[in-house]
Amino acid sequence: MSKRLISGWVLVLLLVVESSVNGQLMMADSSDMPALEWLVMDPIQDKMQGISANKTYATLLKDKPSKKVVVAVIDSGVDIDHEDLQGKIWINTDEIEGNGIDDDKNGYVDDRYGWNFIGGKNGNVEQDTYELTRIYKDLRAKYDGVDEKKVKKKNKDEYEFWLKVKKDFEPTQLKAQQQYDFYSNLQKNVVRFHNLLNAYLDVDKLTMDDLREIESQDSTILAARGIVGLIFQNVGPDADFKAIAEELKEGVEYFGNQVNYAYNTEFDPRKYVNDDYDNLYEKGYGNNDVKGHDPSHGTHVAGIIAANRDNGLGINGITDNAEIMVIRAVPDGDERDKDIANAIIYAVDNGAQIVNMSFGKSYSPQKEAVDKAVKYAESKGVLLVHAAGNSSKNIDMGKNFPTKRYSEKSIASNWLEIGASSWGDDENFVGSFSNYGKETVDAFAPGVQIYSTTPDNNYKAYDGTSMAAPATSGVAALLMSYFPDLSVKQVKGIILKSSRKFDNLEVLKPGKDGKKVNFNELSVTGGIINAYKAVEMAQEVSVNQAN
Repeated sequence: MSKRLISGWVLVLLLVVESSVNGQLMMADSSDMPALEWLVMDPIQDKMQGISANKTYATLLKDKPSKKVVVAVIDSGVDIDHEDLQGKIWINTDEIEGNGIDDDKNGYVDDRYGWNFIGGKNGNVEQDTYELTRIYKDLRAKYDGVDEKKVKKKNKDEYEFWLKVKKDFEPTQLKAQQQYDFYSNLQKNVVRFHNLLNAYLDVDKLTMDDLREIESQDSTILAARGIVGLIFQNVGPDADFKAIAEELKEGVEYFGNQVNYAYNTEFDPRKYVNDDYDNLYEKGYGNNDVKGHDPSHGTHVAGIIAANRDNGLGINGITDNAEIMVIRAVPDGDERDKDIANAIIYAVDNGAQIVNMSFGKSYSPQKEAVDKAVKYAESKGVLLVHAAGNSSKNIDMGKNFPTKRYSEKSIASNWLEIGASSWGDDENFVGSFSNYGKETVDAFAPGVQIYSTTPDNNYKAYDGTSMAAPATSGVAALLMSYFPDLSVKQVKGIILKSSRKFDNLEVLKPGKDGKKVNFNELSVTGGIINAYKAVEMAQEVSVNQAN
């Protein structure tokens, strides 16, 4: 799953234009926007369906002692120099920075702030292919053009899998190319179309009324009217077309990365890592560059969990006494199973109590290595929090790896799978992009328009289950910090049992069919993660345990 992020309104505009081409124009409502920090607000006090972190600190936890908790963030990298993360980054005090020696003998040289599993002596992996692309390439070499009748019996299952992969890959690769071509042309023509219509109508400032008066049958004029009209409708009558063209470069870059890297069967950046790729349990490969080339996603995740609550800057993180262990294993493209397995093991071996995993993909060819790492974390009492994914799908019926399910009958006991909710309590309560599942997704947490830290001391709002997972990790860290006597099993149980439930809340089911369902049907608990209720329950459990 690509981690490259497109700013909110640009993504809306891209989707609106694409929908209009398909004959289904959807209008964006930019007037109904939440408070910047709705994530930590309270549904009663603030009328926002946040996790009530601010209320929790002001009442239940005021003047209470707490213990430091280490949260590993396996992601694209983190800007450890961000102003709002100072004092919040884990430091390996047993490692002397920059001396080129593995001082603590953990197998990783100079891992002062964490580790980068997608880098090496000669640089870092930036983009990578999708797992689907890698599997397609491998199987194509073996089965492309092979007569099914000539496939040996022992290879029948693999051949059937090849047909499935081929059916999945080739249309999506073609669509990516078409989208790239379309948006490239759109980006190039936005200003030209606006200027063309100004000249055609002989006006200084173009308006929607002017567009309605156009009766030309010229295809170029009609195309210009359609695109300019869409922009006016969704950005406003004072739209700056030059600025929009500049912003649309984000979208062109996004689709360009899909064509040039994600679906490109000839692209392989693994040379930078220079590992023995077939050795799934190899230790020590990578480097100590925990920022990487674009730590936007990981920095945003880290801020949600642990941004300073008492410095008057930017935002308030959810927990006030946590450190972020930075583990870079997620490129622009799909993460690799070997790297994720080793990242989890690194986190556990180096003292992380919680591991946040805001990534996912549809195929997992080395799932056994990841499962082994998850079982290791389970045996050590480390909580794993995973984003449910942004494909608007029921993942009871599909796949979103890594997964808590070892097999059909065996499930990891230390795993939380989290979907994304929004700030209101109406039919749009669930993020339209969020995956869901009555058996697979444990609960929902805020994941729409979440404002948090981004590189170079900046702050932005992003959407995604990638934001909902760290919201949950933050609540888990809060519980472990103030109630260190609780086991990981108790923490997980409290988080789920204390999630806020709703009576007969009808919401739009994620996806395009527009159907409404009861919110209870979208997750195991039918609830939203809530810090206040979790702390109330933790206090009760802790008191009973002490007695």
